[in-house]
This record gives sequence, C-alpha cells and structure tokens, in this order.
Amino acid sequence: MASENSPLLAYRLLGDEGVAFSANGAGGPGGASARKLSTFLGVVVPTVLSMFSIVVFLRIGFVVGHAGLLQALAMLLVAYFILALTVLSVCAIATNGAVRGGGAYFMISRTLGPEVGGSIGLMFYLANVCGCAVSLLGLVEAVLDVFGADSTGSSGLHVLPQGYGWSLLYGSLLLGLVGGVCTLGAGLYARASFLTFLLVSGSLASVLVSFVAVGPRSIPLTPRPGPNGSSLPPQVGHFTGFNSSTLKANLGAGYAKDYTTGAMMTFASVFAVLFNGCTGIMAGANMSGELKDPSRAIPLGTIVAVTYTFFIYTLLFFLSSFTCDRTLLQEDYGFFRAISLWPPLVLIGIYATSLSASMSSLIGASRILHALAQDDLFGVILAPAKVVSRTGNPWGAVLYSWGLVQLVLLAGKLNTLAAVVTVFYLVAYAAVDLSCLSLEWASAPNFRPTFSLFSWHTCLLGVASCLLMMFLISPGAAGGSLLLMGGPSSWGYVSQALLFHQVRKYLLRLDVRKDHVKFWRPQLLLLVGNPRGALPLLRLANQLKKGGLYVLGHVTLGDLGESPSWARVSVGWSWSASLIPVRSFPHPPSLPPGGMKPNTLVLGFYDDAAPQDHFLTDPAFSEAADGTQEGGSPALSTLFPPPRAPGSPRALSPQDYVATVADALKMNKNVVLARACGALPPERLSRGSGGTSQPHHVDVWPLNLLRPRGGPGYVDVCGLFLLQMATILGMVPAWHSARLRIFLCLGPREAPGAAEGRLRALLSQLRIRAEVQEVVWGEGAGAGEPEEEEEGDFVNGRRGDAEAEALASSANALVRAQQGRGRGGGPGGPEGGDGEGGPATALTFLYLPRPPADPARYTRYLALLETLTRDLGPTLLIHGVTPVTCTDL
Repeated sequence: MASENSPLLAYRLLGDEGVAFSANGAGGPGGASARKLSTFLGVVVPTVLSMFSIVVFLRIGFVVGHAGLLQALAMLLVAYFILALTVLSVCAIATNGAVRGGGAYFMISRTLGPEVGGSIGLMFYLANVCGCAVSLLGLVEAVLDVFGADSTGSSGLHVLPQGYGWSLLYGSLLLGLVGGVCTLGAGLYARASFLTFLLVSGSLASVLVSFVAVGPRSIPLTPRPGPNGSSLPPQVGHFTGFNSSTLKANLGAGYAKDYTTGAMMTFASVFAVLFNGCTGIMAGANMSGELKDPSRAIPLGTIVAVTYTFFIYTLLFFLSSFTCDRTLLQEDYGFFRAISLWPPLVLIGIYATSLSASMSSLIGASRILHALAQDDLFGVILAPAKVVSRTGNPWGAVLYSWGLVQLVLLAGKLNTLAAVVTVFYLVAYAAVDLSCLSLEWASAPNFRPTFSLFSWHTCLLGVASCLLMMFLISPGAAGGSLLLMGGPSSWGYVSQALLFHQVRKYLLRLDVRKDHVKFWRPQLLLLVGNPRGALPLLRLANQLKKGGLYVLGHVTLGDLGESPSWARVSVGWSWSASLIPVRSFPHPPSLPPGGMKPNTLVLGFYDDAAPQDHFLTDPAFSEAADGTQEGGSPALSTLFPPPRAPGSPRALSPQDYVATVADALKMNKNVVLARACGALPPERLSRGSGGTSQPHHVDVWPLNLLRPRGGPGYVDVCGLFLLQMATILGMVPAWHSARLRIFLCLGPREAPGAAEGRLRALLSQLRIRAEVQEVVWGEGAGAGEPEEEEEGDFVNGRRGDAEAEALASSANALVRAQQGRGRGGGPGGPEGGDGEGGPATALTFLYLPRPPADPARYTRYLALLETLTRDLGPTLLIHGVTPVTCTDL
C-alpha cells in the first residue's frame, strides 16, 4: 500500500513554492492537456441530445397513440424514476475522486473490480453501439418519409429508391459521416453538438408554438399494405386543436400493430421504445476524459439535462393528447411535420438530433472501448483500440466501433433493436447502482462523496427497478445479459456446507500486497491490562474501526500451562465483547490469516490516573442479585480481577511501554495512544445518533508540536493519517454533530492566509469538511537558530531536557487555549460551554512523535507526552506510517 501513487504525500502547506497537483486525475487518452470541455458543452448538451434522440420527434405519437396518455405518463415516470436513482449513484461516485476517461465503465470497474466491471463495460459498450445504430435507422426512416420514392406524402422530392438494401446503404453513408466527425476528435464533436443543440431547440420551440397557433386540420395518411399485398383504403388523421373530447379519447390505451414492423404492440414493447429514447444520461459521463472538472461537471450537468428533458417529454405528451386523434398518432409517427408552421424546421430538428445522438453514442462507445483496451481485459483483440492521435483522440477505438455499428445496421428497423438496446442500458444502470451500493455497504473510509443526496436505499431500489424492467421488456435478453455479467465472476455459493471452504479460500486470497489505498480501513489491535477499567476505550476504538478488523488483546504474564486464569479470562472476553456490544475478535489467532492482520495498535496512555471500575457504573454490565448475568452466564466480576489499586505496582514498566510503541512502528504499524477516554460522555460512545446532543468540536493538530516551528512545512503521511481517523470518527452516528477543526501551525515569520488556502484545497480534494484555523507557533525560537529542526532534536535530548520540557508545556498551553474558545467547564473538562454557549472540544487528535532511538530516554519521552497532553481531556496521540488517503475514484 505504501507504494500507491498518491499526490497528497508531497502536498506542501508551508513554504514559498507553489502547489503542484498531480496529474493522476487527468486521465483520459490525452491527459490533462485534453481536458477542455465545460459543464454545458461537455455534459448538458450531449446528454440532452442523447436523451431526446429520435424519440422526441418520431416516437411521441407512437407512445401516446398506443399506450394512451395515462399509461404514457406512467411509463415516463417509471423510466425517469429509474434514471433518477441511477443519476444519484453516478453523482455520488463521480464526486468521490478524480474521474478519468472511460466514464461509466471507469466508475464501475474501479468499484466492482475488473472481472465484473469488464463484462458490464462490454455490455455498456454494446448498448452504445446499438444505440448509434438505432439513431441512424431512425434518421433513414425520417429521410425516406420525405424523399422516398414509395412515399405518398404531398411534399418532398420522392427520388430515393426504397427497400432493405437501399436503407442499409443510406445508413452506411450516414455512419461514415458520423464516424468521420468522431475520428477528428471530441472538440469538433462538442462544437457540432452545440450547433445541433441550437437547431433542435429551435425546432422544438416551433413544434410547441404550432400546437397552439395552428388551427384544426385533416391530414392524409400514407396507405398501408393489406394482408394480400394490396393497399388498404387511405386513412385521414385529424388535428383538432385543444379539445376535451380528443383528450378523453386518448386517455386509455389502444394497442395496435406497429406499421413499421407489423408486430402487435404491448406495454413492454412501447416502454422499450420510450426508454430507449431516455437512456442518454451517461453521455456526459462518457466524456469524462475531456471535461475540465468531471467531478463537478458530471453531477451538475446530468441533473440539469434530466430535469429539462423530463419537462419537455411531459409537455409533448399532454399537447399531443389534447390535439391529435388516435388515428393520426398511430399511423403517422412523424406528425409534427404535418402540423408545424414551417415543416422544414421540424425536418432539420429530426436530422440534427438523430445525427447528434448517433455521434454521442459512437464517441461514448469509443471511449469505453479505449478504457477496456487500456486495462488489457481482452488481450491482443483490443490492442489496436489503444492507439490515439497526438491530441489524445482514440481513433483506433472509433474505427472498431464504426465497424460494429455497421454490422448492427443489418437489423434494418428501429423498433426491432429497441428492446435489446434498452436491456443493455438497464444492465449498465443496475451496475452503476450496484457499484454505489457496494461502496456504501462496504463502509470504505475513503468513500465520502461531496454529493450526499443518496443512500443505500436509493441504490438498492435502483438495482431492483432495473432488474424488474429488464425482465418485463425482454426476458431472453435480460437473462443473456445477466449471464454475461455473472460469467467471469465468482459469486460464491449459498450452501452452508461450502461456506467454510469459501471463507478459507478468500482469506488466503486476501493479499495485503494488492490492497489499494482508496479502500484502506483501520484494522485495530487494542491491548488493555484489564477490561474493567477500559470500557470507554473499547467503545471508542469500536467507533474508529470503520468496518475493519477489531482484535481485543489482553496480555497476562506467566506460563500458559500453569495459569488457571487463562480460560476464565477467555470466557470473560467473549461475554464482554457481546455485552458492550462491539464487533470484534476477543481471541486473536497466533497466526493471523492472510490479509486479516491488524495495521494499527491502540494502547491506553501510561499515566498516574487511578483505574476506574466501569463494570460498576455501566448498565450493560449490571448483575443480578445472585451474581449471574441474564441467560445463566457467570458474572463478569468473577471472570476479571478487580482494577489495580492506586499506588500498587504495575505489570508493565514505562520502559516496556515505550518499547512496545517503538517496536510497533518498526513493524510498520500505526500507533494510537488514548488518554482520558473515561471523560467522554456516554452519548459519544453510544451506538445511536448524537444529533440531539450538545454541539461539540473534534480538534486535529496534524503537525508535530514537539518541534519549535510546527514541523517541516508540509502535512506528511502521519498528518494525513490523523485527518483520516478524525474523518472516520465523524462518520459514526454518535459523532455526526461534531464540528471538525484543523489547526495549522505557522512559524513567527510565516504570512497568514496562504497556507490556510492550500490546506483548504487539500481538504477539498479529500472531501473532508472542516474548519481551518491558523495559530502562530514558535515565537520563542532565537534568531540565530536554524530554520528547521530535525525530527528527534527534542525527543532525543539533543536540545536539553529543560528546553524540551518547556516546549511541551508551551504546546500544551497552545492546545488548551484553543480548546478554551469552546470549552466552558475549564480546560480539563470534556464537555460544557462557555459563557456564550460555545461548543466544547470533545476529543483532541495530536501528532505522536516517534520514540527516541536511545532506549535510555524512553522514560523522558513518556514524560514529555504526559506534559503535552496534561488536562486536555480525551486525547488521541497518533502516529501513522502508511498512506491512507486517495484523490482518485
């Protein structure tokens, strides 16, 4: 994990040089230089055009005519309900770190892993390919309605030959045009899309005005072929203007045969066509590699586009139901042109939106394929898809996608492909919801998106809705898609007899060398001398573990075979762990299995405070009159010895205590020393929410206070570890009301403001919400002393014991002074308010310096820590040695 490429490890907060952000988040084929698109051009425009596609002009009559207004609105609400749930998940994942090229595939694969992500990414790629073909077939249909030789319309030049082969030729020519634009790059596509957006908006505006401005008229319809090859009598549709009788007739469903395919329509088939026109919500996410700020642009732009398109679709449904009879709606899907004030403008809108939707699908497919190729999931088959131009455009992936779209065009009809395309999109949306759900259920500490309008309930509902609609639309396509998704993955077995085998297998596969920093979580080993005096620390450590491993350790001296108390203590640990309650392993194995190893050692502070017997005051450990617990278990007071009496000898010397800390750091373990945890009020250690409790602060000092000038000038690994642990604690319901304060120490000659701004930028990257305060530290340093002290100058005694003691006292006074701004009960009290009712400091996080190299100075080191933390209330001294923060998705 230490080798992970994290841009934060060299993020300087103090000093004269500027802040250099890593290019890790740039991603995409062309890196940071290729990121040029704004939220509007890169997300809103392509998403709106993709969601409108051919449906808004050529399938409004199809949906309302067959399903009726009520069922059409129900379909629209269901479709947008599914889309809204998916958008919430997309927004959460997109704001949890830097999003690179590949859009939805990148977000899914980086969450569910390459096995599942690869298969889902392949299906999403196929959905975009088929979506491109659908848009092109719809465009061919619209062109032939006006210019086809067999068309009987009153307007247009009927010069284009018609038939399956001719339609395939026209589609291929249009695909060549679309592929040429996409090959030239996303910049040209964005400019073309903006022009298309203006044309489509103008065309839609003319249609909306026409519904009001045009009077009633009869519209001749194209004769349809009869059962024996003869033509049926010509029909006439009627545009009635706003008429309540027309609306009443259009309320109910009237499913009939689709004149383009001859198939009988049903709720599922009509919904498939409608949903296929609303599936463009990922168009902006697919452009993630070209966006200036994808973490902001994707959520904002997608929400704006979805809201806008829902309003337009709803308005068109109502206007069509009020003004057009069912014959017109069912027999002329392109009736907008017949009722328009200026029909050519509608044609322009149809052609423009079809071309734009096909370009959006093709360029999105190429970006997904390029990301798949870069991950080497399909070997040499996709090797040419890695090829990019000098400007970063993956033209190799564009050519791959162009060839596949050409094959899909062989289907020949838009409605024929609608069901398959819709199922592919639903699988992809379910996968996005599943990705967000897995992150939320996994309780990963680094999963803290800045977008908070989601929960595991919305994610789970999104997955269930997508799966339900998949099987309603096409059970065969849905089953095949799920087989493709589950084929490369191991989902385990449900048989209880094989559960042990599976757990053992995956424990052995849990390799710490493959851990990624973004999924790091604390795995705690808490060592206490007697649990009767450490219940508050047990509960606090349980809150800090964030779903990680939690091992409770109790060390006894003596020979295991000769100690009759060992079995009794083991039983006591089991009962105490179940009563607190904490999810922990009270019997740590001698050889931890696989990657299930503690990475953080937690110890109580070594001081002269009298031990307290929390068994006497904690309700969870109240005993019955006969000395037994509920359920017949023995009383815990008989399983653990009473706490050590004040003044009695200790089992561990100060030398051994500090040696334990030093040994843990040498073993690359993080160390937490907890002092005065017994002063924490019970509501801070409960399992419920602390939202109704008094407001309070959690103070973090991420720089080493035992240096006279506040440290080396940057937040190092240990400082980031403090920030991470404080953030994890804030995720616990009992600490939700806590206000995180971070104190930044400045030297006497450091200009205020600059370092605070850089720290705020760092916190924004880490998605940590906190109040930053600058404090001056080190005024007492002489002018002739060096600018920066080595880490061990004061701890190792090279500057003298008196000077080190004075520095620790000054640091203690500094921390107490800042606590006093929100602490009314005195500097030593854990709670209370000042005269003005300000919040209290409930817990303080301090930077723990490394122990001295000379064991002879261990006792002096412990005395410095005692001086540093004296009367601070509940305090955690922390030294982190492993990177735990990540800005990437």
